[in-house]
Amino acid sequence: MTRILFVCTGNVHRSVLAERLLAARLPPGSSLRPESAGTEAWHRSPMEDATSAVLKELGGDGSGFVSRPLTAQLVASAALVLGLAREHREAAVRLAPWAMRRCFTLREFMRLADEGGGGVGGFQALVAAAAARRGTAAPVPPDEDNVPDPWGRPRHELCECAREIDGRVSRLARLWVMSEGGASSVGDKTV
Repeated sequence: MTRILFVCTGNVHRSVLAERLLAARLPPGSSLRPESAGTEAWHRSPMEDATSAVLKELGGDGSGFVSRPLTAQLVASAALVLGLAREHREAAVRLAPWAMRRCFTLREFMRLADEGGGGVGGFQALVAAAAARRGTAAPVPPDEDNVPDPWGRPRHELCECAREIDGRVSRLARLWVMSEGGASSVGDKTV
């Protein structure tokens, strides 16, 4: 079982969308296990109702979800940690500095993985190659690595956020399938 941990602030919008949408985009029987946590999450809070509705519209399943705080153990046990903003990646690295080469923002990882041309050599090789490219890639403005937080924003902004996350995790699911030597039938939906 390979774990990917998505991190946001409250673990009720962005990270849970990423977790549950990736789960919906993976082929049946996949050994990739998406999870999520929040830097300021309350333990066992439910998903926001609006987020649950948008998730369902995109084909995700929100049943049984409860939030949880980010811990060093969660970071250490994940093969890949993807913050939804730079502050989330930094929080993960502060908790488990030895995991730094496995910690990215979602946008950063997808940019670096796309530059590398796919998941040849397995998933760990894909993560290692993205980490190696991080030091040589042209820098981007800080906001370019952040998925905007929909907290307290109008529903259309939550939908935009969800669509962006869905597009990125759909690509991540395809990379996973390629790295594991399979063919992808990952689909995209719109809200």
